[in-house]
Amino acid sequence: MATFSDSGVFALTGQTVSSGATTPDFGLSKKSKPNVKSVKFGDGYEQRLSVGVQQDPKIWSLTWSTLSDSDADAIEFFFTLQQGSQAFIWSPSLDTSTYPAGTKKYVCRQWQRTFKSSNINEIKADFEQVFEQ
Repeated sequence: MATFSDSGVFALTGQTVSSGATTPDFGLSKKSKPNVKSVKFGDGYEQRLSVGVQQDPKIWSLTWSTLSDSDADAIEFFFTLQQGSQAFIWSPSLDTSTYPAGTKKYVCRQWQRTFKSSNINEIKADFEQVFEQ
């Protein structure tokens, strides 16, 4: 399984990345949307039920705003090789609220690259946590 880190991007793509290139900018956000089924009755009464053992996957919105052309190429190629469906390992180092802490599996179904100026690129991506063997 691939790992989204400087060494992991290099291992998968064979493209050199600068030290720290895969570390996103500060200002990243984490979204939670627990898997809940609800039934609403005509009198306003509602029942809710959490579904599944792993029912609260996290979605991280990440930005890398000052990537060189080569670093942006390597990161974008990493995402392309995963095809939006292959899980990879990533450690959200700023997240201390999740138990257990450490690396988790994610997919990146969408990303956007902006060519800001000569040799300065921005990539925005959403990492969605997945639960699998």
